[in-house]
Parts: sequence; C-alpha cells; structure tokens
Amino acid sequence: MEVMYRRVAGLDVHKETVVGCVRAMVGRKTTRECRTFATTTEGLLALLGWLTESQCRHIAMEATGVYWKPVWNILSDGAFELTVANAAHIKNVPGRKTDINDAMWIADLVACGLIKASFDPGQEIQELRSLLRAGKQLTREQTSHIQRIQKTLEEANIKLDSVISDILGVSGRRIIEAMIAGVRSPLRLAELADRRIKASPKALYDALHGRLTDHHRFMLELYLGQHDALAAAVAKIDQAVDALIARMDEEVAAGQATFLSLIMLLCTIPGVSVLSATVILAEIGRDMSRFPTAGHLLAWAGLCPGQNESAGKRKSSRLRKGAPWLKTVLVQCA
Repeated sequence: MEVMYRRVAGLDVHKETVVGCVRAMVGRKTTRECRTFATTTEGLLALLGWLTESQCRHIAMEATGVYWKPVWNILSDGAFELTVANAAHIKNVPGRKTDINDAMWIADLVACGLIKASFDPGQEIQELRSLLRAGKQLTREQTSHIQRIQKTLEEANIKLDSVISDILGVSGRRIIEAMIAGVRSPLRLAELADRRIKASPKALYDALHGRLTDHHRFMLELYLGQHDALAAAVAKIDQAVDALIARMDEEVAAGQATFLSLIMLLCTIPGVSVLSATVILAEIGRDMSRFPTAGHLLAWAGLCPGQNESAGKRKSSRLRKGAPWLKTVLVQCA
C-alpha cells in the first residue's frame, strides 16, 4: 500500500499502560520503535516527550472506554494531529494479538491513511454531554425508587397506584408521608387526597386499607429520601447545563447561531421538547459540516439498517449500536 505519512505513531491504550509504536521511513527502509508507558500523568508526560523527540506528526489511538481521554488531553499540548478511531474499524487480523502488535498495526494504518477519525465535538460539547447523560441516568434511578415504593405498598396490600396515577404527586406524596409518620387509618389517609382525584371516597378507603408495618414504613422513608436526593442532584445538573449553555453562547462569534437559538429551532419540530433538543445538540454538536447529508447523520446515530446481501438475495439486518444516547432520544421524539 502507498505510504502517505513517513513518520507516525500508533498507541494501544489500556487502563494502566499505553504501548506506543513510532513508525518511520528512511528512504525505502521502515523502522519501528515500541515503548510502554504508565497512564499516570508522569507517564503520559514522558510519552509526550518521546513522541515530540521522534518528530511524529500523525498519532492515532483506539477509543477504549474513557481511558483514551487522559492520553488525548495531554498529547493535545503537542504539535500533533491526533486521531481517535473506532476499535471495530481497525481490528487486526486474529492470531497474533499482543499490545505491541496492536500498536504496530495502528501505526501501519496511520502511515497509509486508512484510519477514519471518530467524531470529536470539542471540550464544551463533551462537558454538556456528560451533564445531560448523568441527568438521564439519575432520572432512571429516580424511576427505580418510585417502583420500589410501589412494590413496598403492594407488599402492605395498599393499592395506591390503582386510584392515583402519580404516587409521588401532590396527593400521593401527602399520603405516603403520613404513612411514614405513623398514620394507619385508611379513613384519615383518604382525607389527605386532593378533591380533584377521580376516585370515589369508597375506592380510596378500600385502596388504602392494608397491613402497614414498621418495616414497610422504614422502607418507604428510605426510598422516598433516596428519590428526593436524586431530584436535588438532577436540579443541580439542570442549573449547570443552563450555565454552560450561557457561557457557550457568550463565546459565539458574530454571525453564528447561538446554542439557545438552535434549541428553539429544533423545538419547532413536532415531538421535540427543550430537553430533547438540548440532548440532540449535545450529541451531534452545532457544526453540521461534519455530516455531508442527513443520511450520514442517521447512519452515525445507528438508525440506518445495514446491508446483508448474498447471491442476489437481501437478508434481514439489524441496526447497529451507533450513538445510543442520541438514538433513544430520537426514537422517543418520533
């Protein structure tokens, strides 16, 4: 294969070590030098010094979990063209797999220009992604605690969710807090429900007539406290997201659309809320020049089916993982 870059480096990144291979061509002769470094800050600074002395211009590494990010952050201080590649796209031929061979294989691919860079949205967008993903994970945990509260009530033979749609709404929360405080009378509990509840007083009485023990009260208090703590954490994340978006909009150059205006533009699409629009922009960034067409964006998100054809017959093919955080939001909006 034709060599495009005469002096390159490939990095095989792990949790505790980084194996680097510097590939250089002198005339028609190819030389390779491999070294192993620790992933501590001192070790990565030593890697930076070695690559700088080797006069490498193009460096590539695999996107292995979050382990590549510290390497990227430190090597960004050097005069390199860094590339993070999808590990599935640069998989080596099986049979001779070692860390050194992986680093040499990556270096060979870089030299021939065969590595396609993964999407890097920039530091601020990555921070926004991290905040929104953390918020979604905490919201999922909140839902789990609501389900645990519901399960505890069912164990006590209290059918609160049969008469109230949201057991942690105004009425449901008032009733659960009264149970935790020691109120066991179904009549007194039914009186705490809002008058707008559609269920009749008799239905409320029957649903709240159970066998609530001290153990159930303890578990309800525990789960409710966890739910409220998560709600406070989600509120902090929302504040941090708003502050980050405001800071990003302050740095927008003249003539460019602000992040907030892009969110409002996406909200004009039916089914897209402010939160969904923020998540979509956090996942794809504001620079649409990275995606030549809408089809490229859909393929990157993993919403285009693959092709599986043999002997003129097209077989079924599933969607690939793509960008799972973006895919779930787009499916929900649809």
